[in-house]
Amino acid sequence: MSLLPSCVRCLCFLLFFSSLAFAQQKPNIVMILVDDMGWGEVGVYGSKYCQTPHLDNLAKQGMRFTNFYANSTVCSPTRAALMTGRYPDLVGVPGVIRGNVENSWGYFLPQAPTLPQILKTAGYQTAMVGKWHLGLEPENHPNQRGFTHFHGFLEDMMDDYYTHLREGKNWMRLNGQVIEPQGHATDLFTQWAIDYLNTQKKNPKPFFLYLAYNAPHFPVQPPQEWLDKVKKRNPNLTEKRAKLTALIEHLDESIGKVMKVLRQNGQAENTLIVFSSDNGGLLSDEADNGIWKGGKQTMYEGGIRVPTIAVWKNKINANTKTDFRALTMDLLPTFCEAAGAKLPPVVDGKSFLSVLKGGAKTNSDRPTFWVRREGGAYGGQEYYALREGNWKILQNTPFEPFQLFDMSKDSLETTDVRKANKPIYDALEKKLRRHIQKAGAVNWQK
Repeated sequence: MSLLPSCVRCLCFLLFFSSLAFAQQKPNIVMILVDDMGWGEVGVYGSKYCQTPHLDNLAKQGMRFTNFYANSTVCSPTRAALMTGRYPDLVGVPGVIRGNVENSWGYFLPQAPTLPQILKTAGYQTAMVGKWHLGLEPENHPNQRGFTHFHGFLEDMMDDYYTHLREGKNWMRLNGQVIEPQGHATDLFTQWAIDYLNTQKKNPKPFFLYLAYNAPHFPVQPPQEWLDKVKKRNPNLTEKRAKLTALIEHLDESIGKVMKVLRQNGQAENTLIVFSSDNGGLLSDEADNGIWKGGKQTMYEGGIRVPTIAVWKNKINANTKTDFRALTMDLLPTFCEAAGAKLPPVVDGKSFLSVLKGGAKTNSDRPTFWVRREGGAYGGQEYYALREGNWKILQNTPFEPFQLFDMSKDSLETTDVRKANKPIYDALEKKLRRHIQKAGAVNWQK
């Protein structure tokens, strides 16, 4: 029999269960990032081709963004922004990181604090499933950047959704172990995410799961049964468009499976879920970016404005929509505020948690920058965009002059008004030069 008086034992039990309840009050966080999904590929965003009932259902449960932007026109920079809450060129990732060092345009700074590292300090379990694409160096392995559990693909893209190879090499890993899984990459990532959710079912600690699909990035390679279904429903589609539709619908079904397990495990009751894309759709794959001009690799709206949905039961009102303007880098401070985690000293993103909860809109008119560095026809140089309020300047190669658009009157970017608004252009260009100077102090090659 315990020697402690009954009143002391009661107090101890009370403190224990109070601490447990406090831990459970912190939301789980599930971040789903898809690869190259255009604005117009989701049903609730007006898709002409795709049936996406599971993403549509997410939107019905929460908030749909009409002005959400990826931090870049391509993969790695946006992922760096998500992981750090910084502009990507300020953490060494102005362009795509590749295993081929002669065509790699970034080095993810090892000293940059990352989202999983920050959430760990707030008591979170951290896991990543899927495509990493932030470097192959040992210091930049997901396990070294804050993820206790990693089950996925390290490189930039797969040359085949079934072999999972990149230029003949296998980059599939379970933490540090080389693995050779069988099956379509979307199916594998889905099952691995489900496996992780099941391991956390009875864990009182909150978790952060970053689920990064490589779909619908090329090669556009849907399972045959999904392609057959799309062709039967719409035989007039081109082969390219039918394949992309099938790959996206297969992806939607997979996301639905993950959401089902969240509900079955009771985890959905207190989980903040965000779905987004790393950039717009690739026009050569016949991607649909809705009404917006351009696509992946361009600084036009079609290259950077992406479908984004947020769900948090009893915190975010169901079936709502916002025109608040936010970027990928804003997710880190938003997640940290929701989790009660202290931010690093320097973060470029701004929390929009109050917007999610139906509060006031702030930060929407701040200056925001986009960058992409690339080889080939781009000569290893960078090109940029900047938006402040309703004004946006952009270029789509390093060798062309900037254009200026008044987004309040011309959101489709049809008319360059630079000559008629020289003072406005000069002020924006000056701010961009200051950002370029700041980024110039950051090493982007190891």
